[in-house]
Amino acid sequence: MLYKKLAELYEDLNSTTKRLEKIKMLSKFLEHLSEDDRDVMYLLLGDIYPEYDERRIGISNQLAIKAISKSTGTEPQKVLHEWKQLGDIGKVAQLLTNSKKQSTLHSHILKTEKVIENLRKLPELEGKGTVNKKLSLITELLTSAEPTEALYLVRTLIGDLRIGIKESTIRESLAKAFFPKSDKKNVSEKIQEAIDKTNDIALVFEICKKKKLKELDKATLQVGKPIKAMLAQKAPTIEAAFKAVGKPAAVEYKYDGFRLIIHKRDSNVFLFTRRLENVTKQFPEVKDFILKYVKGKSFILDSEAVGYDKKTKEYTPFQAISQRIRRKYGIEKMQKELPVEINVFDVLYYNGKSFLNEPFKKRSELLRKIVTNKPFKIISSKQIITSDEKKTKDFYKKALEDNQEGVMFKNLNTKYQPGSRVGHMLKLKPSEKDLDLVITGAEHGKGKRSGWLSSFILSCKGKKSGEYLEIGKVGTGIKELKDSKEGVTFDKLNELLKPLVISEKGKTAKIKPKIIVAVTYQEIQHSPNYNSTWALRFPRITALRNDKPLSEIAGLKEVELDFKKQKRNWQYG
Repeated sequence: MLYKKLAELYEDLNSTTKRLEKIKMLSKFLEHLSEDDRDVMYLLLGDIYPEYDERRIGISNQLAIKAISKSTGTEPQKVLHEWKQLGDIGKVAQLLTNSKKQSTLHSHILKTEKVIENLRKLPELEGKGTVNKKLSLITELLTSAEPTEALYLVRTLIGDLRIGIKESTIRESLAKAFFPKSDKKNVSEKIQEAIDKTNDIALVFEICKKKKLKELDKATLQVGKPIKAMLAQKAPTIEAAFKAVGKPAAVEYKYDGFRLIIHKRDSNVFLFTRRLENVTKQFPEVKDFILKYVKGKSFILDSEAVGYDKKTKEYTPFQAISQRIRRKYGIEKMQKELPVEINVFDVLYYNGKSFLNEPFKKRSELLRKIVTNKPFKIISSKQIITSDEKKTKDFYKKALEDNQEGVMFKNLNTKYQPGSRVGHMLKLKPSEKDLDLVITGAEHGKGKRSGWLSSFILSCKGKKSGEYLEIGKVGTGIKELKDSKEGVTFDKLNELLKPLVISEKGKTAKIKPKIIVAVTYQEIQHSPNYNSTWALRFPRITALRNDKPLSEIAGLKEVELDFKKQKRNWQYG
């Protein structure tokens, strides 16, 4: 398949913000897409592998500039100048490729197979000469590219496709393309379930291509292949939580740690974060806990890893153990200094059978049969099943006394929905005034903060796909000590943010949305200064949330809801 055809689709999709129009365009494209071109499905989401695959293209703006310079015969300084003017490195590639094409004769032969082949070589390269090898692979593609192709090639390389396509758009397009006469809601649900179980959009495309609805039921969970975690909505009070999930309900501790989806098959154990990252090597002790204290030949468990002080046995905040998630070296030392306890709260798969569609009560009962509780190693989540609000309030207070975030309310009769933020599982915390936001800009500091990016622009998700709306600026909650073991430091934030700088104007830098932070604030107020029309008063960064993907930051609707609720003071419900 010619890459030109895909680039034309990108242009069409980019030309409208209307979801139904996008679905119509995409469904027509999918109808004629052959099974041999199944991997194009990954390119539609700006990737080259299934979502569960950890390999990423990972090309920096700087390398993209070098490749554009080399492929178009343009001085790097001119490429950089155009980038600062246009603010989109993809458009720079389009502009300079167009100038080159006007002055040279060139035969167009770029195919999607070649694009995927070269892009998949990029993550595999390592060692001496890696940069030059990557540059050669990218330049080869750009040299063959037409201007529009160059635009989307570069955007794909830097992970910023900008065509407004989500997984849900592809789901509806698959339904329209291959099951036009079937019940729309039923088909969409079946396709979504297949996506949830496999995390492989190309595999689901292959199944849909057969136009047999029952084939979708054959998509199954696989031990060792990560699955997205089910997510909770907020509850303002105990009373409201019960009203939403029903009585009786399961009430459990909401742990202040990070999500860990545990897979086991025979003696093999795999640990995945909510971002689908494999962190098995980072937590060798957890593998031992699973093999010793959980019965079963094969299973997938949902849990929270919580840190604790090995001397006092008191639980510690997430930030204290967050540095273990991506640590590649000194693992044994970190394991001793920052131990974790695994709190298991759900079973998704057990001994060859999926439990996704089983009611939570049944899953919870199974969990408590197979986990042998060993405090400060692995335990089943602290839980009560009750209709009593006073009893729940006491349980809630006890969770806070144990240094946990609050409690979860769970409907006893509902299924597990991977990747969904569901209304039948709610979280209640003592303060509503906290949000997970992404940094999209910064200002260079003065005085003792000279040389640092020190005032950070925070954004929430907008209503459109890939849209991030500014909601405030923050410079507090960040430590200046480079060797601080706890909390967020300027040194660490700058190390993460500087490679993500897209453009600079004066002292202000525009930053690629990637670094997520937990933020507390005094209140939300209307503001014309930010494009969200909202602003946080006295925001403070409390933690780096490197365990969360961009899809899970707060959205505009959540901000508006919190604004409506903030005048009411809910301390304990």
